[in-house]
Amino acid sequence: MTQTCGSRVLGKSAISSILLLCVWNLVYGQIRYSIPEEVEIGTFVGKIREDLGLSVKELSSRKFRIVSIASKRYLDVNRLNGILFVSERIDREQLCGQSDNCVLLVEAVVEDPVEQYRVEVEILDVNDNSPIFPNREIRLEIPESVLPGARFPLERAHDLDGRNNSVGSYQLDANEHFTLDIQSSGKWKLPELILENIMDREKQSVYNLSFTVTDGGHPERSGTAHIVITILDANDNAPVFQKSLYNVNLSEDLPLNSLVIKLNVTDLDEGTNSEIVYSFSSNNEPSLTEIFMINPNSGEIRTKGSLDFEQSSVYQIHIEAKDRSQHPLSAHCNVRVEITDVNDNAPELSLNSISSRISEDVPIGTLIALFSVTDRDSNKNGQMDCSISPNVPFDLKSPFANSYRLVTSAILDREIADQHVIMLTCKDRGSPPLFSNRNIIVNVSDVNDNAPQFTRSSYRAYVAENNEPGSFVGSVTALDYDIDRNSQLVYTLLDNPIPPEPVSSYLYVNSTDGRIYSKISFDYEQIKALRFHVRVQDAGFPSLSSDAVIQVIVLDKNDNPPTILTPQPNRNPTLKVPRSAVAGYLVTKITASDADSGKNAQLSYHLKHSSASSLFVVSPTSGEVRSVRRIKDSDASTQRLVIRVKDHGYPALSATTTLTLTIVKEDTTDPPELSGLHHELNDEEQWSFYIIITLGTTSLLLLVIIIVLVVLICPMGEGTASASICPCANCCTRELEYRNTNHNLHISRESYLLPSLLEVRGNGSLTDTCRYKIQSAPQPVEMFFTPFNSEMADVTVKDTRYALQYTTKAAKNWSNEVSLGNQT
Repeated sequence: MTQTCGSRVLGKSAISSILLLCVWNLVYGQIRYSIPEEVEIGTFVGKIREDLGLSVKELSSRKFRIVSIASKRYLDVNRLNGILFVSERIDREQLCGQSDNCVLLVEAVVEDPVEQYRVEVEILDVNDNSPIFPNREIRLEIPESVLPGARFPLERAHDLDGRNNSVGSYQLDANEHFTLDIQSSGKWKLPELILENIMDREKQSVYNLSFTVTDGGHPERSGTAHIVITILDANDNAPVFQKSLYNVNLSEDLPLNSLVIKLNVTDLDEGTNSEIVYSFSSNNEPSLTEIFMINPNSGEIRTKGSLDFEQSSVYQIHIEAKDRSQHPLSAHCNVRVEITDVNDNAPELSLNSISSRISEDVPIGTLIALFSVTDRDSNKNGQMDCSISPNVPFDLKSPFANSYRLVTSAILDREIADQHVIMLTCKDRGSPPLFSNRNIIVNVSDVNDNAPQFTRSSYRAYVAENNEPGSFVGSVTALDYDIDRNSQLVYTLLDNPIPPEPVSSYLYVNSTDGRIYSKISFDYEQIKALRFHVRVQDAGFPSLSSDAVIQVIVLDKNDNPPTILTPQPNRNPTLKVPRSAVAGYLVTKITASDADSGKNAQLSYHLKHSSASSLFVVSPTSGEVRSVRRIKDSDASTQRLVIRVKDHGYPALSATTTLTLTIVKEDTTDPPELSGLHHELNDEEQWSFYIIITLGTTSLLLLVIIIVLVVLICPMGEGTASASICPCANCCTRELEYRNTNHNLHISRESYLLPSLLEVRGNGSLTDTCRYKIQSAPQPVEMFFTPFNSEMADVTVKDTRYALQYTTKAAKNWSNEVSLGNQT
């Protein structure tokens, strides 16, 4: 036996002198041994421990082991002395067939540090098989008319051994009519029987010859067959092939029943003597009939089974053609079929060792897995490239061909990925390429390195006034990317003192789930909003925490009924109506107000009761009481009306007033009471008009001053998603601009009170409310427009979340365009 270091063959006497030079600085190396086949189990192969430069102690401490690439474990190592020995019966013919070279590959692996060595064990052939003929008796029928020189192929012998131990020579018994000639066809030797002299059937009709084959082994082995030659009567023309050898190239992915070749034989005879029958010769391999079939009449050869380049790349088909005469003549030819390789075998992965769990603080270069890959295809189809999925903190290292190591290439972070699924892909270089995948799962253990974080930096919650104490207000949520104890969170309300009382007197927070509840019943007229901080803290050591800003907004409810202003209910006024009044005569006008806002403050007027139901009617929007028809003489002189004023809240609240109307005789002048009432109403409208104009002008000037101060002092906000807080006054303005061809109306508010609706209206019974959506605002804003008189109207901007409103007077004929101004 011999062994090699690298590729140089060394004798046993030279091993000890250069072994350290081969192994000294190598992490990866290659050793080669040679043993004959069929040796007994336990036979010594080599001193692998000494060849690798390992001590006996290192065999156990460094977990020395042999990894076999073959399907069986033919070799093993004694861990006590490091001797490599045979552990399974090795049959070279079963392992490698008749290949010229038969090498058994194994890998030797040690750890701490990890080192791999490839061990090649060459299996030497032993002449343990005798050559044999397919049939112990060979029968030939030869017409007596055959001329000398005719050739008759004989069955070739088969020997399972390879190289020199295979078929060597053939011998034929000495006789006067036949000699033996050997033809070479690739690696095979084909014997042929040559007729030397003309035969005379009348003298001798049967010849018995002994046919012997000998191999080239030492000692040599032989096999014998008996040739029986029967001489037939004359059939003077034999079939003739156009060629003696046909060459065909086929792809291994050829479908079944595909045409291989169509043979053509000519015979100069006529009748049955010229009818040809095609068949496979007995010289063919027995397995050939499972791959190919021949049509006996047409001579077409077709595929019967699947072609596999990996099993056989060349097929030699021996064809025999006979005529149908009583004493048929035959012709022979060879068809050489070469199989072209197709990339039909995907690479095969073999995972040897793996670490399924590692800590997130392991250093770069930590070993994760070892694996090898093989491909049964040849040439480029068998050349492979392996890679792993992108964007993972791992890398592949290849110490030598088709062997790989998976190691870490970056620092791991469990909070980014607590598990890595690494797809290992090996692809060959065929066309199209084939590939195999293998998933390697690596779990990362945790280290406490993350503080809890709220899902948002600020939260906004809404609570309706008159709520029950202990009712749910809102919740905050925080996340901690750590696990177990490091992710157990506790919520705490930070009690910022807000005069007159701290936040904890109004609200409290559940420490485990972050849900916020009220301690009191809120009154919108007293508290409109609360602003405070909530802290979340984990249970790690040391503990980490973060804060979030919470804003609780109190929403208005319809808890104030309308109040009737004129005529005053407690005076029970009596109004005079002339009997000559025509239909549509204005009797009086009901005015009312409501302390609520929005729809809760929109009022409508209804006639609840009337002495004469068909005589008077009240306008539901303006509150004007008018006559429906002319007053008849039959109508009672005293009429009693009950007027109901109702808001649009839910549930609706209302108030009633009673009017007493006295029907008087005709008078050319207006009744002093009604005239006085008209003068009173006109004066009231004028005074209201003057007051609103004055307030609007003052508000506009104040708004301009505030905007200038804010622009000069406050930094620009970061957007509508979260409001900036100015250090100067803890507020920044947002401006709503209502544009018309004749004028602009500006209304300023605090930045954290973004309006959700805009209401334009008058007061009480003079209202005719309209609502508009502001489409360009960051959040929906509604506008209510109420004609005050023919030229003017009140404009009210309202935020339903805060129940704040601002009112001013503006021209009625503006456009409905509303835009959100700049924010600071």
